[in-house]
Amino acid sequence: MTSHDADAADTHAAVRENLTRDEARARAQQIRDVRTRVHLDLTTGKETFGSRSEVHFRLIEAGTTFLDCTARLVERVEIDGRELDLDAVVEATRIRLPDLDVGDHDVTVVATMEYRHEGKGLHRFVDPVDERVYLHSQFEPFEAHQVYACFDQPDLKTTFELSVDAPEEWVVVSNGRALERPDEGTAGRWEFEITPVLPTYITAVVAGPYTEVTDEHRGMELGVYVRRSLAEHLDADEIFEVTKQGLDYFEDVFDTPYPFGKYDQLFVPEFSAGAMENPGAITFSEIYIFRSKVTDANHERRAETILHEMAHMWFGDLVTMRWWDDLWLNESFATFMAVLAQASVTRWTNAWVTFLDAEKAWAKMQDQLPSTHPVADQMPDVESVHQNFDGITYAKGASVLRQLVAWVGQDEFLAGVRDYFERHAWGNTDLSDFL
Repeated sequence: MTSHDADAADTHAAVRENLTRDEARARAQQIRDVRTRVHLDLTTGKETFGSRSEVHFRLIEAGTTFLDCTARLVERVEIDGRELDLDAVVEATRIRLPDLDVGDHDVTVVATMEYRHEGKGLHRFVDPVDERVYLHSQFEPFEAHQVYACFDQPDLKTTFELSVDAPEEWVVVSNGRALERPDEGTAGRWEFEITPVLPTYITAVVAGPYTEVTDEHRGMELGVYVRRSLAEHLDADEIFEVTKQGLDYFEDVFDTPYPFGKYDQLFVPEFSAGAMENPGAITFSEIYIFRSKVTDANHERRAETILHEMAHMWFGDLVTMRWWDDLWLNESFATFMAVLAQASVTRWTNAWVTFLDAEKAWAKMQDQLPSTHPVADQMPDVESVHQNFDGITYAKGASVLRQLVAWVGQDEFLAGVRDYFERHAWGNTDLSDFL
């Protein structure tokens, strides 16, 4: 995620949603082989939407576990075909799964969920220009369960299979390619291919009457999306140019192909961060849709953000931190690699000068505050994570990596990175794995 201007107040009902590191570790020790199938009905009204989650998992230690789920109304919970007493298992933010034997289990949760309006969960926006409705998800660090029941922690990766009922004229985008869609302009069901294993926080759904511009690169589908009232301001050519330069660069230096099947970039309204690295469905703030003539510095910043999120396809999506203690494994690396790519293959060859002027200054300013912290910090729960999307985790961490590269050499550093991807692809890591 790109964190600039990222904080939004939580005005959701007075429900304390949290997950501790100890709870997550205990759950991860119990569970393997998670597969998630989700159906969303986005045709039900202005306040709520329908959600059906089917979660398969294998339990390796008999006992009780739980799914994360925050719903307006949980209508049904089944486990292995047996319906559970809702009063006994449904809590404000969790669904208890009691007394399970070792082995495979299948849980179905049918619920009514709420649209959100503060940039998390499934955010709903009405365009004041033309009254059209646009939706986008934002799940980092702990918001996927506001859309579907799941094990909402980074080290319980899951395959993700999504289907969506959407109104007429809408486009729906998710991590995978659309396998089935309604006839153009009509209401109906969208079905998406099953993804590789992903942490829940980067699963995604974006929906609405978006304008789409497409391209391709070496056989890969590329897409750029923006709401209709801003379509005239979309500079798709430059966005595609930077995207192609970045994909070629990262595949070369990482010696690892782009891990996902397509590359869509969606500029969504009222986005609560700068951008978010959902694989195959990267979301961006509309600040990067320039509605008047801007300086080249604005274009440079947009290119850096595009490359930052692209670096996450490897650092964060292919290989994911085990817990939020190692958020820096995502953000410091993405920040460093974005500038390295920008200086190497784009027209902004002075990107390291900009890094010194902007990012390193941000880190030094943040490091002087009482809230400073180690780059690799201790996160006892997900509530603590929000404070670390800051200049320490991003810019200071990237500065430390740049110093490391100066010591060991860029070729040696990138050789280590390639080995890291080869060893840990589709898995989870912490600081000790990197060292």
